[in-house]
Amino acid sequence: MQTQRPVYEEIEEILRGVELPRVALVEQVSGTPPELGDLRGAVREALGEVELPTGSVAVGVGSRGVARIDEVTAALVEALKEAGAEPFVVPAMGSHGASSAEGQAEVLRHLGVSEEAVGCPVRATMETVLVGETPSGVPVHVDKNAYEADAIVVINRVKPHTAFRGTVESGPTKMLAIGLGKQKGAHAVHSAGWGEIHRTIPEAARVMVQTGRFAFGLAVVENADEEPCKVAAIPADRFEEAEAPLLEEAKRNLIRLPFGELDVLVVDEIGKNISGDGADPNVTGRFATPYGGDEVPHVERMVFLGLTDATGGNATGLGAADVVTERLAGNIDRSSTYMNSLTSTTPSAAKTPMVMPDDRMAIAAAITMCAGIDPARVRLARIKNTLHLRRLWVSEALLDQVEKNDDLRVLEGPRPMGFDEDGTLI
Repeated sequence: MQTQRPVYEEIEEILRGVELPRVALVEQVSGTPPELGDLRGAVREALGEVELPTGSVAVGVGSRGVARIDEVTAALVEALKEAGAEPFVVPAMGSHGASSAEGQAEVLRHLGVSEEAVGCPVRATMETVLVGETPSGVPVHVDKNAYEADAIVVINRVKPHTAFRGTVESGPTKMLAIGLGKQKGAHAVHSAGWGEIHRTIPEAARVMVQTGRFAFGLAVVENADEEPCKVAAIPADRFEEAEAPLLEEAKRNLIRLPFGELDVLVVDEIGKNISGDGADPNVTGRFATPYGGDEVPHVERMVFLGLTDATGGNATGLGAADVVTERLAGNIDRSSTYMNSLTSTTPSAAKTPMVMPDDRMAIAAAITMCAGIDPARVRLARIKNTLHLRRLWVSEALLDQVEKNDDLRVLEGPRPMGFDEDGTLI
């Protein structure tokens, strides 16, 4: 029978004897498009390509950690007001925020999107209106508050999806089909099958466009440092056509791990504000479906150390790890995590890996489970999260590859991995 705190004496005896590798701080120095300095100006310039609606306008904002999303939203709201509209923000995030109106509003507050920050009300509900169905019979739902507005606008980052490949993946089209559909709509699209979702999402978005309520989407493309480098306004009649090249641009900008194979990858934090899967599978190579990309590294063992504050306990993507810490496991909100997996039909994303008492033991456990690998020669990399890959810690066994790569430079020479008295990695 499980005790309140598991007895780890024998495990500790094994793992405390594992010698951890020395690590060096390395920086990726490859070029990337510059960040937009005047983001407000870029938004207003992009809006010149579309007709701004009047009357009440629902502005859909999602749950991802889109860089400077509060500024983008505020600039859009300002422009809509000047055009004579009465904008309000609606959460467009499927089942995130524990699938509750209050939870979704709280997610937006975590991201800086509040009435005070963006200059208009935030109206959250999980109620939806059924607006039609796709040619294959998938029902299409939309947020009730958004449906009752005179027009709908969505804001989203364009990037590669974490579970499938298509002409359009993660962006305004997906927000129309899934984000604005709340739990009912998101579940309906996912239930049609991950093998079909590259078709289902555009089909569901077309149903939304045909309602005549959708005005345009504001798409943000980020550079390798997760900074906004481009803003584009996409009118309803050119939605898929205009989003597809933005996706290709986003893929070119995506920074990745600079190693094709790793024995151990240590990720300091995961969260829904980082990726829909907590840690982006396009970086880690650990996809929750068989329809992800193939240009990814092979990671033998992966460790997650903690959750971001902004994720609110949602640990979706947890199952991609082999080992996690008690610190992470103790902060999981099961209801929001399980609702996410139920909605997306991906149970593996919510599975609990091996749990270790502290960071040191978690890393030692991962190294121990690399069969046939000398711990002294383990190829280990440590990153803060999958959004921040410009700097990473690497073990000495990887320094030969670093020296041969012109896009990498060593900032600090090898030193022992440091832990505080509680075993937390410094």
